[in-house]
Amino acid sequence: MIRYRLFGRCRIYHDPVSPVLKQPAAIGWSAWFRDIDLVTPSRLKGPELLRRTKGWWTVEPGEVQPVVERFGRLVVGGGGELMVELEDMERVKGLQGSLKENFGDQVLLAP
Repeated sequence: MIRYRLFGRCRIYHDPVSPVLKQPAAIGWSAWFRDIDLVTPSRLKGPELLRRTKGWWTVEPGEVQPVVERFGRLVVGGGGELMVELEDMERVKGLQGSLKENFGDQVLLAP
């Protein structure tokens, strides 16, 4: 498997940016009639992390996801980076072409 980072153009500064999961999401609970002290850490998955780019990127994440998933799958890397996992270089080239065709220079791949 080959992994590439997925970047989008920042809506304000127009430089390539990518979300990074710095720590797991902390899910807590509340109830009407009692206190619950349980907090469950949970790592976001690739598609969830992509959705967090809404408002940051110049393109909508809902439009990017189906294009990416035709060629590979969205994953979160070991350092929390948004990545695309692809089977071979042929799929990498196909995804690069499809991203360029659909979004111009607004969504980019980096090794």
